[in-house]
Amino acid sequence: MIFRIAILGPFLFQLSLNPFDEGRQAFRARNWPAAERFFNQAIKTTPHSAPPYKWLAMTYAAQEKYLLAEEPFRNACRLAPKDTQACYYLARTLFLNNKFSESLQTYQRLPSKDGPALLGMALTLEALARVKEADVFFRKAMAAGDKQASIDYQKFLRRQSAPNPRPPELRFEPVDLPATVRNGATGAMHLPETMFAGAAVFDYDNDGWPDIFLANGTAPSALLHNNRDGSFSVATGAELAAPRNVMGVAAADFDRDGFIDLFLTGLHAQYLFRNRGDGSFVDVTTEAGLEGGDLWTVSAAWLDYDNDGLLDLFVVRYVQWDPKTEPYCGTPAFRQYCDPRLYRPLPNALYHNLGNGRFRDVSESSGIAAHKGKGMGVAIGDYGNDGLLDIFVANDTEPNFLFRNLGGGRFEECALDTGVAFNENGKAISSMGAEFRDLDNDGFEDLFITALTNETFPFFRNTGKSAFTDRTIASGIYRESLANSGWSSAAIDLDNDGWKDLAVANGHINARLSNGASGLEQSQIYINRRTHFAAATLPGAALHRGLAYGDFDRDGRLDLVITRLNQPARLWWNRNPSGNWIAFDVPIGTLVRIETPQGSQWNRMVTTNGYAASSAVPLHFGLGTASTVTRAEIRWPSGMVRTLTNLPANRVQKLPEPAPPAR
Repeated sequence: MIFRIAILGPFLFQLSLNPFDEGRQAFRARNWPAAERFFNQAIKTTPHSAPPYKWLAMTYAAQEKYLLAEEPFRNACRLAPKDTQACYYLARTLFLNNKFSESLQTYQRLPSKDGPALLGMALTLEALARVKEADVFFRKAMAAGDKQASIDYQKFLRRQSAPNPRPPELRFEPVDLPATVRNGATGAMHLPETMFAGAAVFDYDNDGWPDIFLANGTAPSALLHNNRDGSFSVATGAELAAPRNVMGVAAADFDRDGFIDLFLTGLHAQYLFRNRGDGSFVDVTTEAGLEGGDLWTVSAAWLDYDNDGLLDLFVVRYVQWDPKTEPYCGTPAFRQYCDPRLYRPLPNALYHNLGNGRFRDVSESSGIAAHKGKGMGVAIGDYGNDGLLDIFVANDTEPNFLFRNLGGGRFEECALDTGVAFNENGKAISSMGAEFRDLDNDGFEDLFITALTNETFPFFRNTGKSAFTDRTIASGIYRESLANSGWSSAAIDLDNDGWKDLAVANGHINARLSNGASGLEQSQIYINRRTHFAAATLPGAALHRGLAYGDFDRDGRLDLVITRLNQPARLWWNRNPSGNWIAFDVPIGTLVRIETPQGSQWNRMVTTNGYAASSAVPLHFGLGTASTVTRAEIRWPSGMVRTLTNLPANRVQKLPEPAPPAR
């Protein structure tokens, strides 16, 4: 035992605590670094004593460092197998690390099983798809008096009663593109390696055929020209002279010259490239006032937040990161990427378009900068239908943001008040991609979010009363997304039946997980069945990241582009049986409502989708069997409205915003 003596007065001495007791004091004071240090000292002094291991593991668990907590809990349970608490904590930690089989075995070996242990077994059995056995243990936990068991059992029953439709039969034809996204992984587990790279679909040369831009991570980005014959080639003479480490892209004609420009996000940088109109681009970042500082930016969105006819820019920032101070995470035997909770958040940015090729940073005056998060995806919509565009930010392990546009250049963060800050369990999840679209054809834009394995992909239905309700379980999305990690996404009508479907690029953070499983995943399509979604997978497991869409062969069916880390990006030709369609070439922010004999639909022109991606293509509607749109209402950002009738199907309607009437 170590003693420390401090002289407090004449002949007065105080005996200090040993490392284990000091660690417990630090733990109770939530001084985690000190607690870790003292418990590690205690383990060195008494390596065969279980309590220091247990308390060290509890210190890690209190910080949600469950991978680090696993080994000391394992040692504590091994050294004191009759310590029910230590072995219960080990089982719980194994569950949180997705080691369900080992977790169940540990629960079964507990010397005694109280309510929490029985509940843990029930949750683990459900994760193993042993539903009947899970039901038995939920009931046992409730009989043992566990109050949480009653709450979790009701959720279990809701999950089991959710729609479980047969997977739809999909016809997509994959073709590899002539560009490979590189993440530069070397084994050092630098956090940015997990997050490359986005994609954009846009017609850069105005030939009427959509092209593809790939934000190519640590390799040079690639602009792929649509050859109009089903093939793509790297565009010559149109290279974007951006440094590497590009994360995402947002496409729009910011200067209103008729050619679509590109804003690129990146690691400690951001870039604006103006389309010259001759097939080439020029970097105008500095003269536009968009240098942005040495900050990590991920996604971006073009929007006209003040309805002045000029496109403004919202930029999503992630965390403070420096490779020189990258912490070591995982165990000595298995290094992993660090949890985002170990990094400090950043504020997002809003830039006002001045109309002369320059932008002014209004992040502070608008109220945007007052809220720091760990932003990944961004989505634009008008959730209250007040004519002002709002901004949703998907935050990683932090509460999401919903910035309500108050007008006058001001925004109010209201995610908690509207019910979209957390998932149904009140937990901040690893939100990544986001879609702000009307998925139930009621005229109000809903929210769909992608996240990591065991977090599900939350679906928030807009109630029409300036609030949202969680429909993840009832829609069937919970069941189909639980085992997946989603990145970019799209809410589009893939079978032209008049109901928007969902496409998600899936892939875990790492190719090899701590439980030995593969992080490679298949991407998914969620077909909208009006009351629920039916999911199917796209063949081929990979670390999918970016997803964008466009009609590359102009057959009226929307195709998909999905990036894969360290593999060629892949184009998925849509070969599904299809109904009729109509599309509108309108300015960003325009809301279009159409009516057919099958009912009404609403859609808004935005180019940002999912995670770090952009799809600057005409606004698409599926019509099913309808051959005519009986009525279309076009509401431009200025508030001007035009109504058209009897529009023929299977055509693109080009409708620029008219000039305001002279006063």
